[in-house]
Amino acid sequence: MKDIRRKVRRTQTIVPFGVGGIIDIRGESFVAADIRSWAANGERVESVRLADKLGVQEFRSAPVVPSGKAAYASRIGPSYVRFPKWLFCPQCRVMKLWSPENEQKDKQPTCDRCPGKAQLAPMRFIQVCRAGHMADIDWRRWAHSKPQDHEQRQCQVRRLRFLAGPTSSGLEALEISCQVCRASRSLVGISQKNILKQVGLACQGTHPWHAATDSADVCEETPQAVQRGASNVYFPVTHSAIDIPAPSGLPEDDEIVQTVVNNRYWPEFKTAGDSPVSDAFRQIIAVECRVSEDYLEDLRQQLAGGGSSAAGTGPSDEHLSIAEWAAFSAPESVVDTKTFAVRRIHLDLDSDPALSMRELDAAVSAVVVADRIREVRALEGFSRYEPGSGDPEDGEGGRMVSVDTKRRAQWLPAVENYGEGIFIAVDEESLSAWEQLPPVRDWTRRMERDLEASFKADRLRDKTGPVLLPRFVMLHTLAHQLIRQLSFDSGYNAASLRERVYARSHALGSRFPSQAGVFVYTAAGDSEGTLGGLVRQGQPANLAETLIRLLESAHWCSQDPLCADSTGRSLANLNRAACHACTLLPETSCEIDNSLLDRTLLIGDGAVRGFFDPVVKAALRESVEAVDIP
Repeated sequence: MKDIRRKVRRTQTIVPFGVGGIIDIRGESFVAADIRSWAANGERVESVRLADKLGVQEFRSAPVVPSGKAAYASRIGPSYVRFPKWLFCPQCRVMKLWSPENEQKDKQPTCDRCPGKAQLAPMRFIQVCRAGHMADIDWRRWAHSKPQDHEQRQCQVRRLRFLAGPTSSGLEALEISCQVCRASRSLVGISQKNILKQVGLACQGTHPWHAATDSADVCEETPQAVQRGASNVYFPVTHSAIDIPAPSGLPEDDEIVQTVVNNRYWPEFKTAGDSPVSDAFRQIIAVECRVSEDYLEDLRQQLAGGGSSAAGTGPSDEHLSIAEWAAFSAPESVVDTKTFAVRRIHLDLDSDPALSMRELDAAVSAVVVADRIREVRALEGFSRYEPGSGDPEDGEGGRMVSVDTKRRAQWLPAVENYGEGIFIAVDEESLSAWEQLPPVRDWTRRMERDLEASFKADRLRDKTGPVLLPRFVMLHTLAHQLIRQLSFDSGYNAASLRERVYARSHALGSRFPSQAGVFVYTAAGDSEGTLGGLVRQGQPANLAETLIRLLESAHWCSQDPLCADSTGRSLANLNRAACHACTLLPETSCEIDNSLLDRTLLIGDGAVRGFFDPVVKAALRESVEAVDIP
């Protein structure tokens, strides 16, 4: 197959054009192949904590393609395969099943029948299944699937045309027609459940990038016809971690410890015990990190004896957010490393004459401005048709497909982003008292019942913890409102900002401290992530004004009273008073798919008291008093 050169940004190789994702470029459609196609050319990305959580050896980032003629010297980037292979000519409407042999270097598919060589367009519908497989629909079978005469069903030539009728609109106007026997069938009903099974089509058990020599999976799932650009074609499963300093109290300087535990051989050395392999790893790490072998052995024993997971060596069941929360909420006023530079500040509004400012100061316990952070985001796999749990035995939702579809992945594709952010922690004492209010507990309990019945339960529990706490819903909504407000004040657009909610519940008897905060940071991997707008807005005066404005904005929605009175919104009824007009964000900004949101727990209503209800009421009274009515 001849090379087809197209360019995507490095961050897009994780989301939205990661393994299994479809990309449209200038009228062409491609799907990203699995990581086997670029394994040798990936650039190493270090994140020990994230590697420990996901059980892989390392991460690799897609290499940067050089410009000019050097780009054609070798295949160094991820592979994208043309999909769907069924194309049609917009002029003569003749359909063609494209093959790799038809490809010409850097040329788009064109019609060899029409004058002017019209560019062929990809078919709109494809088939997917809950096991994650994706393939072209057998349009020949579809055109001959109506209960017509025997001769048409036995047609062997089957030259097809994709016709569009001028007298009607919608799927009724579209049909697949055979030029030989004149059999035809419109696309009416193609989205119905089990329609492909009714016409005799089964899942092929393959992915578009599989070669003809690759063995197909045995798949008993019923394929479903979906539009190529539909949102349920691709659900990426991503994970991220923020680089934080090594734990305090270690035998040497933090930077040396961080260098050691970030070494590519440290995970193997940490678990190798006293075997000869351990001696080899110890020698290599000692040379690369310029430390003694005795130092490495002492460090391994100390970390194994209860060191924090901040360096990636904590208990396997410890969630990544626990160490991050500890780093952000540490009492030190300034932390400055190469990848983590933060400053702890206070709003100090208790002396402000405005009651709303004093109430806000009582609700917020700490503010941390992050001048520099590093985030590593990795792609573990994907699911189709429905978001999946990743468990092959689980009959609910789709099943996760690994980024390596032929064997267990030893490494995962990832990108690293540098940027800035604002961390806000709320007062734990006030928050605990608010959570004990019966209306607040009952309101959240109803949301938890919807969560438990949802096919997204396993995925969301990883963020919320074993119990959905009122603080999680409230702080998640606060993070969304903060991003929306900062998009007006900071110079960033909303899609360039991301959230991390620290409100995870812990198992009964856990030794971990309670979490109560949000972190909003830049998510772009280029200059968009380092403009300085968030740091500026994190200063006390600016941040206080931003928080007051976002709470006032959250008090009103253009969809009220429908939005405010909602008892179940979005997929699986996991939202309450939250809609696109007031709360929802771009998919890249939210870490849990715009779920578990509710303005009621943030600002309150007649029956349920919101956590920031005193701030909102005080601000509204001050606004009324400020109006000069003659």
